[in-house]
This record gives sequence, structure tokens and C-alpha cells, in this order.
Amino acid sequence: QVQLVESGGGLVQPGGSLRLSCAASGSIFSINVMGWYRQAPGKERELVAAITGGDSTNYATSVKGRFTLSRDNAKNTVYLQMNSLKPKDTAVYYCNADVRAYRYGYYNEYWGQGTQVTVSS
Repeated sequence: QVQLVESGGGLVQPGGSLRLSCAASGSIFSINVMGWYRQAPGKERELVAAITGGDSTNYATSVKGRFTLSRDNAKNTVYLQMNSLKPKDTAVYYCNADVRAYRYGYYNEYWGQGTQVTVSS
């Protein structure tokens, strides 16, 4: 079994910054894509940013230039640095990872429990 543990959410004023972390643990042979999604009240969950094992990144248009996603493969951890936060960034942020537990196994998708980010004055 694999667990994704998130940290770093909270309340911040507009224009402020937060850093989210997500650490994967458990039965892990390799991790392909890791990333963050978010879901605001009354809206569908959407991709915020994702990063491959080769450090290729993909960002939602709404966060490009403000958010930076990075990855520490040795720690199975991904970090989302969020700068210039706006009220519309308010949402529950979920970590996501595609994990292979064994050398010849399949990749399975896992989710974290979610962390609240609130941007408000």
C-alpha cells in the first residue's frame, strides 16, 4: 500500500506565498508522474501542476508564472511553491502520484487526503 502525506496548507493574504509538500511512502519501486490537483467549492477537481520522473513539468494556465513544482526523487517527495496567491486559488489541494510497487508491476494512481489553501484578506 502507498500513502501520500501532504503538508503546508493554510490561510494567506492575497499576494502571499505558501509551499505545499507531498511525501509518498509504503510499497514503492518507482513513481512516474506526481502532481497537485485542486477543488474549489462547487467546482470540479482540476490539475494544477504535474511533474514526470524526468522533471518535465506541466502547469495549468491559471498558475503559470506563479507556481513552481519540483521533485526530490530520493525522498519520493514533490513540492509546490505558490507565489502571488489570489483569492481564486482558494481550494482543497490534493497530491496525486502514479506508483509502481514492484519491478514488473503496473502503475496505480494514489491520492492524498487533501490540504486546504485559503487566500483571503
